[in-house]
Amino acid sequence: MKGFYSVLGLVYMVTTSFYISPRIAAKSENVKTTKTEKVAETKSEKSTTVASSSEALYQSIAFDPEHELNYEVFSKALTGYENLKKAGLLTQDSHLLTICDFSMSSNTKRLWIIDLEGKKVLFNSLVAHGKNTGEEFATNFSNRESSLQSSLGFYITDATYQGDNGYSLKLLGMDKGFNDAAYRRAIVLHGADYVSDAFAAMHKRIGRSWGCPAVPRELTQSIINTIKGKNCLFIYYPDQNYLSSSEWLKA
Repeated sequence: MKGFYSVLGLVYMVTTSFYISPRIAAKSENVKTTKTEKVAETKSEKSTTVASSSEALYQSIAFDPEHELNYEVFSKALTGYENLKKAGLLTQDSHLLTICDFSMSSNTKRLWIIDLEGKKVLFNSLVAHGKNTGEEFATNFSNRESSLQSSLGFYITDATYQGDNGYSLKLLGMDKGFNDAAYRRAIVLHGADYVSDAFAAMHKRIGRSWGCPAVPRELTQSIINTIKGKNCLFIYYPDQNYLSSSEWLKA
């Protein structure tokens, strides 16, 4: 009988050893929830800090009130610029950011060259899009050869050369599938007589290139000499496929 009670006691100890008090279980769940909430809060704080930082920088730049760059476009350009820097594709002392906002009319000054260190706009100019990208407004983009369309995304400026369009600047496309064929397609920054207010007044829009971001002839040399050699250029359009796919826009 004594042996029977011993076995019974042993069974009781084993079965109760797996029992977890509801209070302890609840406490454990609370700890897990708290940790998850803290991680979420940290991510949110980091995101808010980045937003505050880019907004503060944007507010400190003296844009012409009549030709002000959209903040959302600036914020995206800045994110890509910083990610390219982290990846070692831009030098750490790089401080110039060139932005083309192709959501705007081609008759407006939709190109900005910004000195982020000096917090000032160096150039604000007209810029052409590709012949098959649209008329006054850009609507279609491509990475294909002979498409005569502009390509979206981030570029790094390269070397200069004298070509059919005069003094020109080679561009290296950084977005796979969106503009990485730019060098092969000879998509470069160059000057053109059709990028002018006079041309726009006559034709209701400025002229169009074969896919190159062409600028006014009189500004070509000074613009190219300012941004040549490993600086960032961003061509923007609110294309959701691009915006959700670009590795450089990941916060």
